[in-house]
Amino acid sequence: MSRWMRGALLAVGVAWLAGCAGRASDSFTLEVDLPAGFDVLGDASYAPASGEVCKLPKRNGRRPELKIFKAASKPVGNRASFEVPLTEQVNGCPLVLRRLVFAINANWGQRWSDIGRDYALIYFHDRWEAGMPVMPENGVQELPGQCQWLFRTAGPKHAILKILWCKSLDAAGKLKRARPGGHVHRDGLSGKTLRMVLAFTEEEEPAVADNWVKAAGGWRRCRGESEEDLFAFCRGNVVDFKRFKMPDGRLCDVYPACN
Repeated sequence: MSRWMRGALLAVGVAWLAGCAGRASDSFTLEVDLPAGFDVLGDASYAPASGEVCKLPKRNGRRPELKIFKAASKPVGNRASFEVPLTEQVNGCPLVLRRLVFAINANWGQRWSDIGRDYALIYFHDRWEAGMPVMPENGVQELPGQCQWLFRTAGPKHAILKILWCKSLDAAGKLKRARPGGHVHRDGLSGKTLRMVLAFTEEEEPAVADNWVKAAGGWRRCRGESEEDLFAFCRGNVVDFKRFKMPDGRLCDVYPACN
C-alpha cells in the first residue's frame, strides 16, 4: 500500500471517529431511580428544530421520530439508565428532543389486574425560563418525585382497589401538584445527566374525599345512604360505617388493619 493511500485511509478514519464522537456527545443520560417492584415504559418525542420549515410526513405505523425505552421491575430499588439523543434527522429534516413521557407501573396485589399506573413528563425548551432547574457543576440534575397508593372501594361488595399516585417534590421535599418531571433547558444537556428520583411512601390515603374517616388502625368506610350506596359520602355522618372486601377476600371494618 502506498504512503499516499495509507495517509488517505488514516484521514478518513480520523474523520469517521470525530463524526462518531460528535454524534455520541449530542445526547444525555436519563437515569430513573425506581422503588422496588416498579417499572417504566416511555418514549422520547422529536420535532423539527426552531426555524426549520421541513415537516414530518403523515404516516401510519412506524414513527422514526419516536424512541421507546423501558426498564423491568426488580425486587429491590434500582437505577435504570438510558442514553437519549438530543437531536435526530428523519427524511432529511433536523429534529430536536421536545418531550419525554414515561409510564410508571407497579402491582398492588397478586391478581393480573392489580396494577397501578401514573405518568412522568419532562419538557425540553429552546430557551431558559424562570423556574427551570440549573444544571449543577457535577453534571447531574435531579428531578425528585414521590409515589404512593391511594385506596377506594368499588362494586356492590365494596372491594378495595388501589390507584398509583405520583407527584413532583419541590426543593424542600414537599409535594407539588404536577406529575414527576418538569421543564428543562435543552442547551447544556449534552454529555450530562438528568436523574428522575422516585421515592415511595408506605402511607396510603383515600383516593376520594369524604368517603373515609380516620380511626385506630387506619380508616373506616362511611355508610352513606345505605349499604348499597356505592359512592357513600360521609356528609357529616362519622358514626355509621360499612364493611368492605379486601383483595384477599376478607370482609373488614378498618383499612388496612382489618379489625
